[in-house]
Amino acid sequence: MRIPCLFVLSILLAACHEAQPAAPVGIQGRVSLARAASCESLTRSVQDTAVRQMRSQLDAWKDASLAPGPAVAAGGATPQSSGQPASYSTTNTQVAGVDEADFVKNDGTRIFVLSGRNLFTATSWPPQDLAVAGKLEIEGWPTTMFLDGDQVVVFSSIWTVPPGGGAGPQGMAGASVTAGCPSTGCFWGWSTTKITVVDVGRLSAPSVASEVYLPGYSAGARRVGSSIRLVLADDVRWPEAIRWWPPYDPDLYQHPEKLTVAIAALEDANEAVIRATPLESWFPKGERKLSDGTLIDVGYRCTDFYLPNTPERLGLVTIATLDLSNPQAGVSRASIVGEPGVLYATAKRLYIASRHWWWWPMAGQRDWTYLHAFDIGDPASAGYIGSGGVEGRVGDQFAMDEHDGYLRVATTTSRYSVDQTNPRSFRFELGSRLSVRNVDPLVTLDLSDPAHPRKVAELTLPGFSTYLEPIDENHLLSIGVELPLDSSGRPDWTKRSLQLSVFDVTDPAHPARTAQALVGTAWAWSEAMWDHHAFNWYRPDPAKPGILAIPFSDWIQAAPGTPWWTGFVSDVRMFSVDVAAGISPLGSLSLGDVYVQQGSGDWTWWYRPWVRRSVLATDQAGSTFVYAVSDAGVRTAPLLHLGAPLATALFPRTP
Repeated sequence: MRIPCLFVLSILLAACHEAQPAAPVGIQGRVSLARAASCESLTRSVQDTAVRQMRSQLDAWKDASLAPGPAVAAGGATPQSSGQPASYSTTNTQVAGVDEADFVKNDGTRIFVLSGRNLFTATSWPPQDLAVAGKLEIEGWPTTMFLDGDQVVVFSSIWTVPPGGGAGPQGMAGASVTAGCPSTGCFWGWSTTKITVVDVGRLSAPSVASEVYLPGYSAGARRVGSSIRLVLADDVRWPEAIRWWPPYDPDLYQHPEKLTVAIAALEDANEAVIRATPLESWFPKGERKLSDGTLIDVGYRCTDFYLPNTPERLGLVTIATLDLSNPQAGVSRASIVGEPGVLYATAKRLYIASRHWWWWPMAGQRDWTYLHAFDIGDPASAGYIGSGGVEGRVGDQFAMDEHDGYLRVATTTSRYSVDQTNPRSFRFELGSRLSVRNVDPLVTLDLSDPAHPRKVAELTLPGFSTYLEPIDENHLLSIGVELPLDSSGRPDWTKRSLQLSVFDVTDPAHPARTAQALVGTAWAWSEAMWDHHAFNWYRPDPAKPGILAIPFSDWIQAAPGTPWWTGFVSDVRMFSVDVAAGISPLGSLSLGDVYVQQGSGDWTWWYRPWVRRSVLATDQAGSTFVYAVSDAGVRTAPLLHLGAPLATALFPRTP
């Protein structure tokens, strides 16, 4: 599908007021976002959408058979290095030149790690001088960050408890500790994302340069040069007076006609509340903290909102832009009234995929995804380009790809049909080949004609791959699970193993697996299986085999007389990968002894015994060094002597 440069703007979002909502609106063929013309038009659209959503939810209770209830809200000499590294690994990203946020960042001589509530800074080169340099406590729950020169941009979540623990926001800035919350902060309620820009020019004394509080939680972030795009998702603040079920009355639920009348009356009362609620009550504000601690409003402008002509649930998706080269300009925002979806970005465009909302299931319905494209060529703002739609559901960012001006999308299809054995129920039919994952088909496609993509071949193997990394024009390196079949053709989980594979796709009509390595026991796992940022493919010299580093975890029987928790295995596993020679283990680097020395298996969410990331760096003489990163700290060793670590930098353990 190609996103056109301009779409004819059509009708705004469901502007027709109805006493009772009709059947769910069908899939919109001509998709568009219309910029709100005024605060009045934005208010009307928000209220119309809220009414339709409220009525559809309450209508579900009109069947007296469904009683409503409360909503559930090795030895040898070790090399020494100095100077600057000749090459080093960075965060694994989908698109070259488009950085992705992660909790570990490095630039060859410095490593930055978010652990617990702190940003730790460390000198990492030369490797034998690895040491923690400084730390800075970050407000809220820091999760990911970017590194740009001497600036680290940290994203943290701050949760605030609404009044009474129900609907409605409480204070924003500085609200990590509110009434009813523990001293460590709240982790429920409304979400605020804090952007903390940290000056790390003095590595031993990182300091806060600026702070911005924006409503919502992070749905993903990208960096191109000095420009950072943060996509936020948030719920609207429904009026506290809204009620989602009639007061409980046994007689009411024994007479369907009475229940129907009561629900209709409740819907009318709720609509009156919705129509009387002003715009500013639906959307929370944002704030920016000045150097003197003063908070200033960075609230929305009505014309910053885009209204879809497609059926989507009421919510808020915001593209926030921060240009680090001009921090005084603050944050600009472009917001869509709708729900968040999958984020994909190139250096020039950012795409958001969101699902069609059916309100309730009916026979003949099918999954559909709406795609909205924004121009991010301007480092200070994001501008809407156009929209389109595809059948099915987009699984993740790797299901989208842009090439020669075309956006290519892979989806999982599904539809509802009537269950013939019970006409009152529906059958949910999946059309994806991955709906049953006992075997893993590698499918090759011919995309030379964008208008007519064509399946070429399919390679079926036991088990499945969860991530594929192109290592040259004709080969893929994958991580996944080996799952052999027993004599009856069923998966034999006792023989499960983590697996690495190399696939040769030189001839798309005959794809083949040319190498495989099994790693660990049936309990083995790796964060790289579901987070590509943990998959570290490193090949500084194309003439030599590449190196793969993955965090690895397993469980073995603890030695007699020792605590059960000493049986954990967690390290960085190293492999040499060559398309001709195959996959060869190179050893492992662990920090397990650090956790064992604590003398307790009482680990916390902020202090877990799992190596989660790795960094690789090569000196001018060609020697490569491995850095293992965990919540406890960083350890480094030469690749050829992983059993002889050069240095270990430990982070102070926090409660």
